[in-house]
Amino acid sequence: MALFDEEKQNKQLDDLHKQEEEQLVASLAESKYGLPYIDLYRISIDNEALRAISEADATKMKVAPFKLFGKNIFIAVRAPNPELLENIKDSMEKKNLVPTFYMASIASLNKVWERYKEISMAESSKVGGLDISLEILRNTEKNIEHMQDIAKLVVETLEGNKIHKISRLLEIILAGAIAIKASDIHIEPEKDRGRLRLRLDGVLQDINFFGLDIYRLLNSRIKLLSGMKLTSKIAQDGRFSIMEEKEEINIRTSLIPGTYGESIVMRILDPKSIQVKFEDLGIESHLLSVIEQEIAKPNGLILVTGPTGSGKTTTLYAFLRKIYSPEIKMITIEDPIEYHLIGITQTQTNDKRGYTFVEGLRSALRQDPDVVMVGEIRDKETAETAVQSALTGHIVFSTLHTNNAAGVVPRLIDLGVNPKILVSALSLSIAQRLVRKLCKFCKKENAPTEEQTKTIKLVLDSIKEEGKDLSKYNVKIDESFKIFSPVGCEKCNKIGYTGRIGIFEAIKTNEAIEKIIPENPSEHEIKKVARAQSILSMRQDGIVKILNGITSLEEVQSVVDLNEE
Repeated sequence: MALFDEEKQNKQLDDLHKQEEEQLVASLAESKYGLPYIDLYRISIDNEALRAISEADATKMKVAPFKLFGKNIFIAVRAPNPELLENIKDSMEKKNLVPTFYMASIASLNKVWERYKEISMAESSKVGGLDISLEILRNTEKNIEHMQDIAKLVVETLEGNKIHKISRLLEIILAGAIAIKASDIHIEPEKDRGRLRLRLDGVLQDINFFGLDIYRLLNSRIKLLSGMKLTSKIAQDGRFSIMEEKEEINIRTSLIPGTYGESIVMRILDPKSIQVKFEDLGIESHLLSVIEQEIAKPNGLILVTGPTGSGKTTTLYAFLRKIYSPEIKMITIEDPIEYHLIGITQTQTNDKRGYTFVEGLRSALRQDPDVVMVGEIRDKETAETAVQSALTGHIVFSTLHTNNAAGVVPRLIDLGVNPKILVSALSLSIAQRLVRKLCKFCKKENAPTEEQTKTIKLVLDSIKEEGKDLSKYNVKIDESFKIFSPVGCEKCNKIGYTGRIGIFEAIKTNEAIEKIIPENPSEHEIKKVARAQSILSMRQDGIVKILNGITSLEEVQSVVDLNEE
């Protein structure tokens, strides 16, 4: 006998009614009112926008402000009659805001109205509201040149008796991180204190420590700004935006529970940090000319490999910008879209909705593209589709996880790509790592130790044996070596390094490489054949940058095995 679950049936009916309402609103929005439809369940709510319309007015008028972007405010409405829209427009203009209207279901509006309740209950709203003042943020940024300035301002704020102490503290942390070009902000609770660290050039630096009461207030504020649940103690992700001059800086927030509370990490997605020119990536001149030739071709697969955080995305974006032209169509499939590129169609994967890398690539190919960038090749289907795309008149850029350039072919074959097809598709395999650049104001010249000299000579001898001309790289093997080490000064936040640069290697799929691919070659066999291409390996490129005073021996040794044959 079948059991009737009334609760389950009622839930299914509710879901069906909600779905029907969304479909009806979407249809009416376009056909009757000429407004775009929006489903607010699919986006994060910007808490700054809620301050523009009070909760009482929002519920009375059946409207919901959901995003604030500079002076533009985006507002969802239930019944968009002209009188209502005109009244809201007048009200927003008095606040120096320009409204854009969308049509949404009552369920969507309820989602925003619930956020008003969360705000009113939040402790942080009592000590400074929800606004991150953009003007104050910019003024604060002007007063910060070094990491020490952030620490000093944090101490001054914590010692003061201001009502808006938490607002000011968060402004200093965000403005300071942006000013010194930090990539991440870490706020972590310990047994009896909170800890603030910034990731600068890939390395975490301690800024300050404060009481757990301050940590808890910061936690609540960051949750509100990021559109997270205040009372939840599970891992959460969110984001918010800051307008910086004419560009929007996105802050991507991650919280995970720990022994003493939630660890907070805010990733700063500053468009300026990704805008590295093709010529400034750190690629030596011969390899630069090889890459320029390959990315200018009408078809082919170009892969960049390296571990997470090795700058692969920055390199691919530089390639896209280098070949960009209004005459060609470019599409990217990313996870997630961290930076927006002008003139390029960017799409984001969504595994829950079945929009994976392979589905994204298949969809992109139906858009008649000339160039396609796939965020990462992870599986057989994506690998095969990327290879087929490269064979059918497209340039395909992507990334792969291998230790070096020679590992690309074995990895693709391991994923299930037919070696005979790979021969015609793969144009160039590039591997890279990031190293910190020595501060040019305080770096110190040293004579290397006996052990360091041995390591340097080993690599230089390999360059000579492979017939590569050292004079092209401003290196003389007969002279005594000089290397440089970090010192630390005001200019480099007393770290000794400022900025990062890539060390690279690449293997071009020439006739010699094409011959061995069908035999499923090992990395060692590919390296052996590739030596005749006169392209420096990563360890060789690293040593050249050490001897030219760009970076230190310790930095290169931290990412590459210099003693590897």
